[in-house]
Parts: sequence; C-alpha cells; structure tokens
Amino acid sequence: MIFPVVLSGGSGSRLWPLSRTLLPKQFLPLVSKKTMLQETLLRLKGIAGLKDPVLVCSNDHRFLAAEQLREIMVVAGAQILEPAGRNTAPAVAVAALHVVSANPDGIMLVLPADHLIRNVAEFHKIVATAAAVAAEGRLVTFGIVGREPETGYGYIERGKPLEKFSACYRVARFVEKPDEPRAREFIASGRFYWNSGMFVFKASRYLEELAKYRPDILDAAKSAWEAATRDLDFVRLDEKAFLASPSESIDYAVMEKTEDAVVVETDIGWSDIGSWTALWQAGQPDASGNVTVGDIHTDDVHNCYVRAEHRLVTAVGVKDLIIVETSDAVLVTHRDRSQEVKKVVDALKAKQRDEYLVHKRVYRPWGYYEGLDSSDRFQVKRIMVKPGSKLSLQMHHHRAEHWVVVSGTARVIRGDETLLLSENQSTYIPLGAKHRLENVGKMPLHMIEVQSGSYLGEDDIVRLEDDYKRQ
Repeated sequence: MIFPVVLSGGSGSRLWPLSRTLLPKQFLPLVSKKTMLQETLLRLKGIAGLKDPVLVCSNDHRFLAAEQLREIMVVAGAQILEPAGRNTAPAVAVAALHVVSANPDGIMLVLPADHLIRNVAEFHKIVATAAAVAAEGRLVTFGIVGREPETGYGYIERGKPLEKFSACYRVARFVEKPDEPRAREFIASGRFYWNSGMFVFKASRYLEELAKYRPDILDAAKSAWEAATRDLDFVRLDEKAFLASPSESIDYAVMEKTEDAVVVETDIGWSDIGSWTALWQAGQPDASGNVTVGDIHTDDVHNCYVRAEHRLVTAVGVKDLIIVETSDAVLVTHRDRSQEVKKVVDALKAKQRDEYLVHKRVYRPWGYYEGLDSSDRFQVKRIMVKPGSKLSLQMHHHRAEHWVVVSGTARVIRGDETLLLSENQSTYIPLGAKHRLENVGKMPLHMIEVQSGSYLGEDDIVRLEDDYKRQ
C-alpha cells in the first residue's frame, strides 16, 4: 500500500506579494484554475494501490486546506497539524508514525504541496518504479533531468546503477545549490540531477534511519504524536513536544547519511515554482516571450511576467521584468533577481508591516472578510459567510459594529435578541454586547461591516462559543 504524504507547511515568501504567510503559494491557483495543493492531490488519481492522502499542514492553514480538499472531493486519511514549522524531517517522521500504525509495511510517497508536474502519466510510472525499489528497503528520491544550469536547485550525483531496476542509481552525493559555473559542469557531466524534494520509502525504514542518525528528531516526533489530540477532523500534535525537535530537512537528517539512498532518473516536466522567474518559465509565453495574467496591456515588452489581480496594469518598452500587482502591494524586479524577493518579506517583518502576513482579503473557516477603508477610529469591511456557516459567539471590549446585508439572509444574535435580516436591512451591535452572525440561506451571505471605537484590532475578539474550536 502506498500512502501519499503531502507537505503543505511552507511560506512561499519568494512569491510575495501574491503569496503571504496566511495564504502561501500552495493554496493559490498559480498555473491553472486549481490551487497548487489541489493539483498535487488530483494528479495522484490513477496510481495503483494508493491510500487516502495524509496531509501535514500548519495549524494556521487547517481550515483553508480542509476547504480546498472539499472543493475537489478528496478525503484525507489524516490531517496532521504542525504547531510551528520544523522543516521536513520531523513532519515526515510524524506522518511515518501514522502510516506504521495503519500498516507496518506501508510505503510513503512524500510530496511537497506546491510543485508543478506536467507529465502526469510519466509521474505515475516513476512512482510505481520507486515503490518497487522502496519495497526492498531502499530510500528513494526523484532526480530530475536538468536541461539548463539552474542555480536555484540542489543537485544529486548518481553512483552505481541498481541491477534489477532501470534508470535507478545509488546516490553518490547531494550537492547544495551551486553557482552558475558549477551548475554548468554538473549538467554537462550527465551524472547530476536536480533534487526534486520528493521521496518514496517504507515508513518503517525511514523511522529506522532517523533513529540511527537523528534520534533527537525521532524522540520529539514520537512524543508529539503520542500526546496528539483530535480536533474536529484534525490531528493536533502536542505543541511542546513538537517544538522540542530540531529544524532539519530529510536530506540533511537522513538521505545524505544513509547507505540505502537511491535516485530514480525522471523527466516529468517538474518545477518547484520557487520564484517568479520559475513561474514565468512554467507559463505559456506570447510571441514576445511574455507571460501575462489578468488585465494587462503591453507595448514593446519582451520576456516579462506581468500579473494583475485587481486592476489594469500596463508596461511599455521594458524587458526581463517581473511585475505583480495585488490590492495592497506591487512588485517590480528583474527576472535574474527574483530569488531576492524574500529580502523584501524580511524587511516588511522587521518593520512590523502587515503586507507580508495577510492580503486585504482574509480567509476564515466560515468564509472571508476584506478591508475596504480604515482610519484611527473606524474600519469598513466586506464580509462573506458561506451557506450554513456561522461566526463565533463573541463580544468586543473596544468597538461597536454596524452590519448591512448586501445579499443573502442572516440570522443575528444580539444580546438576548435573535434577528432575521435580508437584503438592505441592517442592525447595530453595541460595544460589549455578545453577538453572532449566521448564514441561514442557500446562497453566500454578503455584508458590509462598519466598526467604530478606540481599538479595532482582530485580537479584540472574545470568543464565547465557536464551532471551529478557535481560541
């Protein structure tokens, strides 16, 4: 049995301003109408002997991930919540403990949630080959045939071939991201592959090798797993135990040390979409080499990636640029420097600005809200509540609220009253009054909320009762 394990805890900071901490790239539709997570799950269909996927994600993204699975009608075998990121080795260790509990001989197919694979049929073939190799106790990784000296990827050098399997080799060594001259040497040699970050191995073998080389990571993972609790459909790892684990990748913790590492050569149209330049390379260019998304006008523009999310974007007489517009930020950079976007994110964090963290539209398990206007003592939001969903029963110490129904039907609890509001009707929530909003209709409920008071932060919410068990 093959247990897909999808890792979706990354931040995707190099794709800012589209990717943000609370809405990172794996949850965005970057190369199709489906999100990267959805594409990852959908391409699994058709692989023989496949079990329901195991999803490992951040606690902050749990409802976002669950909703995206529901949209494509995929049922998870488990949804494991990390209290904080500790890189891939601990995350996979916890998933391996789950797999072993379900099937001691279970094979794991470990996949990042945010990669692009164009040739799905070839991907299925290579998974079957890797699973056969893994069944013999090997730890397998996919080596991508590189066609250019890419400096943004790590590399794998192949060693001796395996006798029973074609295009399978012992791993000679892993190499960190090289500079361009070394990358050219690697590609020219024919012995090196791009490191895809995808793995296939028996869950029990991974745990054995982790015990041998990084017992501290395994001990923390075991403690976090054994003390885990159920929370709705989620498995919530014990926070203290999990945070005691060192932050380490699978490569460093196990694959670079084990004597049983194997690389399978493959050419599946792969990209990690790790930068805006990578997304430009993955797109469908026009006659001038431009990839455009949204409302775009160009004149004498060449080899650019231009994306507009909310308004018209025009470019004239430029080349080799990345231009990305969102509702609250614009990025302009040369394609050769798109890896440096992470520096912008770090600077925004240092300045305690919100643009690295959230978009104006913020998703919640019940729907979303979007900031429209604000000043010192007021704030205006657009709110959408999904059919059948409701916000927490709550109150505020520092603000009052006015609600206006734009479309749909709302049930409102306000103190001891229950109100039913429809289009163009409104109500007022006094400061300190307990209140709740629910969509009792069959269509999305759209509302305008006007907040007024001395403090308007999201932390001025006292939840008295919540269907989603949030604090």
